[in-house]
Amino acid sequence: MQLSYLHEPSVLYNLEYRYARDMIYTKAGPVLVAINPFKEVLLYGKNYIEGYKRKSMDSPHVYAIADTAIREMIRDEVNQSIIISGESGAGKTETAKIAMQYLAALGGGSGIEYEILETNPILEAFGNAKTSRNDNSSRFGKLIEIHFSSTGKISGASIQTFLLEKSRVVQCAVGERSYHIFYQLCAGAPSSLREKLNLKKAVEYKYLKQSNCFSIAGVDDAERFRAVMEAMNVVHISHEDQDNVFAMLAAVLWLGNISFTVIDNENHVEAVADEGAHTVAKLIGCDISDLKVALATRKMKVGKDIIVQKLTLSQAIDTRDALAKSIYASLFEWLVDQINKSLEVGKRRTGRSISILDIYGFESFNKNSFEQFCINYANERLQQHFNRHLFKLEQEEYIQDGIDWAKVEFEDNQDCLNLFEKKPLGLLSLLDEESTFPNGTDLTFANKLKQHLNANTCFRGERGKAFSISHYAGEVVYDTSGFLEKNRDLLHMDSIQLLASCKCPLPQMFACKMLVHTENPVGNQYRSSGADSQKLSVATKFKGQLFQLMQRLESTTPHFIRCIKPNNSQLPTTYEQALVLQQLRCCGVLEVVRISRSGFPTRMSHQKFAKRYGFLLLENVASQDPLSVSVAILHQFNILPEMYQVGYTKLFFRTGQIGSLEDTRNRTLHGILRVQSCFRGHKSRCYAKERRKAIVTLQAFIRGEKTRRLYSAMVEKHRAAAVLQRHIKCRIARRKFVDVRNASVVIQSVIRGFLVRKCSGDVDLLNSTMKLEGTKGDQVVVKASVLAELQRRILKAEAALREKEEENDILHQRLQQYENRWSEYEQKMRSMEEVWQKQMRSLQSSLSIAKKSLAIDDADRRSDASVEQSWDSSGGNQNNGNHSGLRGREENGGRSMSAGLSVINRLAEEFEQRSQVFADDAKFLVEVKSGQAEASLNPERELRRLKQLFDVWKKDFSVRLRETKVVINKLASEEANPEKVKKKWWGRLNSSKIM
Repeated sequence: MQLSYLHEPSVLYNLEYRYARDMIYTKAGPVLVAINPFKEVLLYGKNYIEGYKRKSMDSPHVYAIADTAIREMIRDEVNQSIIISGESGAGKTETAKIAMQYLAALGGGSGIEYEILETNPILEAFGNAKTSRNDNSSRFGKLIEIHFSSTGKISGASIQTFLLEKSRVVQCAVGERSYHIFYQLCAGAPSSLREKLNLKKAVEYKYLKQSNCFSIAGVDDAERFRAVMEAMNVVHISHEDQDNVFAMLAAVLWLGNISFTVIDNENHVEAVADEGAHTVAKLIGCDISDLKVALATRKMKVGKDIIVQKLTLSQAIDTRDALAKSIYASLFEWLVDQINKSLEVGKRRTGRSISILDIYGFESFNKNSFEQFCINYANERLQQHFNRHLFKLEQEEYIQDGIDWAKVEFEDNQDCLNLFEKKPLGLLSLLDEESTFPNGTDLTFANKLKQHLNANTCFRGERGKAFSISHYAGEVVYDTSGFLEKNRDLLHMDSIQLLASCKCPLPQMFACKMLVHTENPVGNQYRSSGADSQKLSVATKFKGQLFQLMQRLESTTPHFIRCIKPNNSQLPTTYEQALVLQQLRCCGVLEVVRISRSGFPTRMSHQKFAKRYGFLLLENVASQDPLSVSVAILHQFNILPEMYQVGYTKLFFRTGQIGSLEDTRNRTLHGILRVQSCFRGHKSRCYAKERRKAIVTLQAFIRGEKTRRLYSAMVEKHRAAAVLQRHIKCRIARRKFVDVRNASVVIQSVIRGFLVRKCSGDVDLLNSTMKLEGTKGDQVVVKASVLAELQRRILKAEAALREKEEENDILHQRLQQYENRWSEYEQKMRSMEEVWQKQMRSLQSSLSIAKKSLAIDDADRRSDASVEQSWDSSGGNQNNGNHSGLRGREENGGRSMSAGLSVINRLAEEFEQRSQVFADDAKFLVEVKSGQAEASLNPERELRRLKQLFDVWKKDFSVRLRETKVVINKLASEEANPEKVKKKWWGRLNSSKIM
């Protein structure tokens, strides 16, 4: 909704009204105001991303700011920046993550966006901590620069960090925590890692238990640790490097457990070789004695002599803490470098980027030290950038272009920045000056500030070591205790040399990087003091980083998000008006609204306006200069004169006026593209129809030709089958006719013989009876007995004749079966010979192919196998037929046929065995040649030898097969005539009758 009356109560009520309904985002001119809800709200996800991407949602949101940034980057080809500011606990880190999610969704596709999002768990674990005001406070500043390709896709990213709060590693206030990663490591490390690092519970480490706070409500440190390990895998940090990182973290924790014992009356100490010292030495890879010497002594060079000075208890503790802070800070920088390498390797850049600045917010605690001093200085710089962009530069541009403009007054923080940066009597200059004095103390520094800066309206001296500064967000009292030590950031050369002598790779890299920053040559191992161990102080380095950051932001188009903390208790649905009003005043939101409502936020040069919207003119303009074209466009679209102003070089528009022109332009371009797409589609469809018609014609021709060839082959097969059937039927009919004729002849011969024999027997009996009747009477009895004997013999002969006839019938039947089976045997012999000849040809073909290509085709092997199978089946049937056919022969014929059959069986078995041997040998030689099998022989020579053996065996087998056929034919010819057998048993029968 739009406010009719713009003043503090209306703005405050509007924010509270929206906050109570979970509408945490409000647009104040060009600035997005985001109020931390301290709970989960249903304003994010794929549906919302699609809604803002397609412009179906237009309510204030971080997604809308990110969408505007990426669209302006592509349209204007200018780098963009999203600057997120606010007090500690206002939700800056979460807001930055939400903006990154939207950019990843719009510009994703290559997978790099997932790596960018997975950097958040790592940086939060190593750079965030629980403070009295925020459970997830960023203790460092970061600038994430996301690079895009020409098509608007993410192609890489880089991360720059600022001023990590190292003192939190060794010192925490009550109720706060050190960095999250220490507690996550103690809670979530697997048993193998715990044993390797000798990890204990967090309560057993002095660095962690001094604040008496070990957990955060609603946060599972073990689960967060697993998320950190998964994120490290995503950004390509190897498992070995991960183990080294965790070893350094454990070493920092165990350093805090190292204790000292006083050895003399001057309070000199030495390190105790307890569990802490031994574990640290093991983790960083140094000798325990070297660690004890580095912590309890200091080498100083006086002239040409090197003096070893023993340290007091306070000095030893400072040395130990300085080593722990340096290891952790170096580890943090190394992690950021590894992440940048992962995000940049192999990624294309086009010079277009969107930077997201997530830097610590303004802080004011009961006790404010050096860290708050630097943090608030950075926020003063960001506030000035905000003022310059929205107030100073805005009004200066109006004046330069001759725009009728009512100047808006705003609070400028330039005086406060001068207090920090002025030389030689600025806060930073005086701090560096006092840090260089060997005898400088925090009290002398405070006195010097009061002496030189009391005249400044933004500075006020306090009692003792304290002083106060009037910042844009309010007055803050600082305690100078520890200022000089933290600004110097001392790490004596003995500690650096200790790290350089370690066996682990990470401490060595840390030491090399520290030595690069030393003022004297690396070869100078000993210094007179530790005050000059670095070229620049912490404040000076931070000031340089801050100036570089401002220069980078000045070259981009900024988009501001102001995060507001509704209450100090971090409770949802609680809205403290006084706290919110104080933050709104400090960040200048009300002035921003006034200047945006009364000003002209949208501006464009004459040339760019005419080029962008000139094609929308319905009539040609007489003068073609950009100004005339621009004015004609404004008149054509009936834009009211009070809604724009024409400057010397640019056109200035009030809020929402350029949108109608942009919508008309988009609709026109969309119509043009629609016409082009229709024409190109019609052209493509015509081309596709022609191609499809040609393809169908070609397919029809090919299918017709294929069908005709298939039909011709089927006709030939049908004709061949008819011829084959005719020959087979004729052969079967002839065989049946011959069998019937032979059976008829045999039956006729038997009957005729029987009749002849019967007639001849009666005649002989009659003659013998007539002769006996003429003899004497005394011989009648004898002749009668002889006659009876003859009759008995005749009956016996007739019985024997009947038996012989039955036997003859059986023999005829067996003879007929033998002839039938003999013909089948001859046919099977011929088929066996044909199969053998095919097998010979197949083997010769296989050998020739193996000799040329040394590769046996699967189809040839299947063909060989099928031929052998048919050989086996035919051979088996033949053997069964031979054995059944030989049962009906007589003993001599049976033995002859059994001998012939055994010869045939032996030849078949020999053929099958030798065929299998040659096939296996050829297959093995091919496998040896192709590398599938290993053997110490020459495949080509063995293949030639195998072919020679095959030719010799083939000739010998052919000779033996022909000899076997001759023998079998001879046996068949001897037993083919059954008349010889008949004569034998008919002769015996006739002789018995005569007797």
